[in-house]
Amino acid sequence: MAQDKSISIGRLILVPAVITLGVTLLRLVGELRGWPTLLFNPQPGGGGGLVGIVWLVPAFGIYFALKLATAGERPQSFAKVAGIFVAALLVMAGGIGLILASQFRNNSLIVGGHALIIVAMLIPLWGWRELTKVLLAYAYLARFPVALINFLSLRGSWGTHYDGVPPGFPEMTFWAKYLVIGFLPQMTLWIAFTVMVGSLFGIAAVAIFRSKETAVATT
Repeated sequence: MAQDKSISIGRLILVPAVITLGVTLLRLVGELRGWPTLLFNPQPGGGGGLVGIVWLVPAFGIYFALKLATAGERPQSFAKVAGIFVAALLVMAGGIGLILASQFRNNSLIVGGHALIIVAMLIPLWGWRELTKVLLAYAYLARFPVALINFLSLRGSWGTHYDGVPPGFPEMTFWAKYLVIGFLPQMTLWIAFTVMVGSLFGIAAVAIFRSKETAVATT
């Protein structure tokens, strides 16, 4: 049974993961070639560039949730899921707060912040377990290539948002800088973001879908 579930998750996320990789590579090429900033913003953080994988998260969250619901994998209580989701958001906010408070200079706060974010991205497993597992698997497939691009762009000083540093960032060795602004954010913060935002849109879509089913059944 566990093996079937693993294969099911792999099949479910395969096409979204390929699409996400394609958008990641397009974003990199666009920034390197100086394409329109509105679409490919090379400034630190990306500045809301319209070509980016962050915009795919809501759509794939809805897609995954509806696929799972159609297969009969849906939570028993949306109220419980909502409560767990809020708890996860609060823990995540605490982790982000610690990282910001560190100003990238206090290692204890940085580590503590990322530890809280890891806890936050696992909390939804106690809500809608199946959706959380799918989103976690998709998130890591989406973010591993970005972490690699972070490494290469920092090493080569490519001038993209992948190697941009925030204002006032302290002097660090290459490896420390990569860990703080590349690897750790990609493997914790952006994973948690994918789980939270994907869950939010997915749960809302299934709740609407279920209400429509109920309305049809009662007419």
